[in-house]
Amino acid sequence: MPKIVLIPVTEFDRVRAAATEQCEKLALVSDMCRANALASVKRAGSGHLGSSFSSLDIVTMLYYSEMNTARLGVDHADRDIYFSSKGHDVPGLYAVLFSLGILPKEKFIKLRRLQGTYGHPDVSTPGMEANTGSLGMGISKAKGMALAKSLRQRRGRIFVMTGDGELQEGQIYEALQTAVHQKIHNLTVIIDHNKVQSDKPVSEIVDLGDLAAKLRAFGWHVARCDGHDFRQLENVFAQFRAVADKPKILIADTVKGRGVSFMEHPTALRSGGGIYRWHSGAPDDQAYTDAHEEIVKRINNRLARAGMSPLMFEEIPSEEKGPGSVSREYVADAFGEALAEIAAEREDLVVLDADLSADCRLRAFELKYPERFIENGIAEQDMVSMAGGLALQGLLPVVNTFASFLAARANEQIYNNACEQTRIIYVCHYAGLVPAGPGQSHQSIRDISLFGALPNFVIIEPCNAAETRMALKYCVHEAKENCVLRLVIGPSPRVVSLPPDYQFTPGRGAVLTEGEDGVLFAYGPVMLHEALLAAEVLREERFNLKVVNMPWLNRIDHQWLEEVIGLCQKVCVLDDHSPVGGLGDVILDALAGSGLLAARRFKKFGVEGYPACGTPQEALRYHGLDGATLACRLRSERDLKCNGE
Repeated sequence: MPKIVLIPVTEFDRVRAAATEQCEKLALVSDMCRANALASVKRAGSGHLGSSFSSLDIVTMLYYSEMNTARLGVDHADRDIYFSSKGHDVPGLYAVLFSLGILPKEKFIKLRRLQGTYGHPDVSTPGMEANTGSLGMGISKAKGMALAKSLRQRRGRIFVMTGDGELQEGQIYEALQTAVHQKIHNLTVIIDHNKVQSDKPVSEIVDLGDLAAKLRAFGWHVARCDGHDFRQLENVFAQFRAVADKPKILIADTVKGRGVSFMEHPTALRSGGGIYRWHSGAPDDQAYTDAHEEIVKRINNRLARAGMSPLMFEEIPSEEKGPGSVSREYVADAFGEALAEIAAEREDLVVLDADLSADCRLRAFELKYPERFIENGIAEQDMVSMAGGLALQGLLPVVNTFASFLAARANEQIYNNACEQTRIIYVCHYAGLVPAGPGQSHQSIRDISLFGALPNFVIIEPCNAAETRMALKYCVHEAKENCVLRLVIGPSPRVVSLPPDYQFTPGRGAVLTEGEDGVLFAYGPVMLHEALLAAEVLREERFNLKVVNMPWLNRIDHQWLEEVIGLCQKVCVLDDHSPVGGLGDVILDALAGSGLLAARRFKKFGVEGYPACGTPQEALRYHGLDGATLACRLRSERDLKCNGE
């Protein structure tokens, strides 16, 4: 891995103090923030560079020149406020806040780490004004802030950044029309119009058409300029200050990946065969080195023209890497492959996506059956209700997006579809605690309870690739109910081995390790890995734990349950979910209802509170769900001491 270096705050102070023309100074600062954002994402191993780089010139302009917080003597209550609704661009925002001394270095360099900074904005981070990352909510939230300032007779403007793909969310349009009706005039929306969504052009997902005309039709004052030209930005914001009777919108034409030639659209789209690869993730070593050298060379050239010495750096200390994944298995890959295979024999099967085709492993189906692939863009409620219409006409829709955006946001639409007695398969990708780097907006730990409260639904989470194929085949060919398929998005920590004679049978799981001192039910590759680790630790202490894979999260075969528990007096459940409404509650109800709970000890382990942000091992350990801590907690069930306690 190359040496990762940081431009320290003292270098920003040096540039700020220089007798340099303001726009030139802003260009320098913005590129310095690009270099630091790049370093933080590389160190983290993940993050969003494309969106950070497209918006960074605007964010630099706001904090260093336009907002009253750039000047001294402003009362805190009267300050201007900025936040990003899309949230993907937060590495760039962190870099600006670090450059101003608002975000401490020890937090800035710990992007997506426990006690560091979140992968999407969180108000616990210094300088963050709102939690974002779940798209479509920002303008509404900004309206509330702006109205609160008016009601409390405080000065200061509210600036909120949205993505152009984000404009597909319906709540955006609710906010656009009500802001004018409610006479909220101290509000400015900036659209980072970089024209690329997660991996494809906006025009291919949902074309925005004449965006300026649409926005003016809502009654907003609209301006448009080059979002990388500081002089144009300066003129637009000066114009906005003179408009006192309308909310304002700036359509900022930007370039995704701006500042690194091979990351910039459209170059990056051409090199990727029409797919943009720099939306998320971290660059490899060569790409990082090339990008960093390109940015630093440009900075040093600017410094030289200004008669200033080259940049000084400080090395970011390396971090200890925790145990990584030892498996190359992705259950999502198995799902995507099986989906394309099954479609050959089921002409009624249609697939719906919400701008996450690559993440949800739908590309093979999309390419093979384009006429049956429906891209809805970032509009989950619309997608689910459309699926309802397709189902009413006799088709079998398979609805795909991240679990946190599907289960809660479209819950009413899902319920409405269910009431029509049709059949739909809902695929909740990115389910559970891990990966934990993106933060709370993306960690789905309440979807089982939300779907479980709906009638006529069966919820399944497979443990490996083979069981994923079995589960999808069951959902398509055998199920009479609506189905929820819950999938982990990352690599399996290990390939969970099922018994050779395993049959995928409703309400029944599989014993993975034998034992008579206790039984632990779990599901999915992440938590089963930790359960098996705990069993391995305890076995060395002659505590024999029976680990059971239970993929049916709201269906129990009572006879099978009684057979599996056998003589075990300690029954535990490990949920990749909140302890409320998960498998633990389902098994507890089954035990109580069948009289199997009598004289037995029962314990639920789940994700208590809000999910932690960090590496998988950091998040699991924080919640006491890693193998070593689970062993300790299970050990305490037989009254043994743990870690000297």
